[in-house]
Amino acid sequence: MAKTLIDEIHVAGKDLLKQIKKLIKDGNVKRIVIQNKKGERLLDMPLSLGAAGMGGMMLLAPFLSAISFIALMVSEATILVERDPKGDGKEVEAEDIEIVEE
Repeated sequence: MAKTLIDEIHVAGKDLLKQIKKLIKDGNVKRIVIQNKKGERLLDMPLSLGAAGMGGMMLLAPFLSAISFIALMVSEATILVERDPKGDGKEVEAEDIEIVEE
């Protein structure tokens, strides 16, 4: 059974959506979990190459809306990022995700 890598990223609430969009664009992320500063799980978002690569913005839109709401409600969040250590060597086409510097 293949092991997965878990990265832990601490972000301010206002930077949460921007960080999630960057992670989705990376393309080697299998799952994203958002926790509040108490460690309570607020959102568990599985990602698949098919969802993000093939017009998946329609599938990701509800998650992105939920992340926007979470960002308004928390001052700090922790993002747990599950990655495949081997990687699949495929890039995700996610040009529809616009990252705007504020």
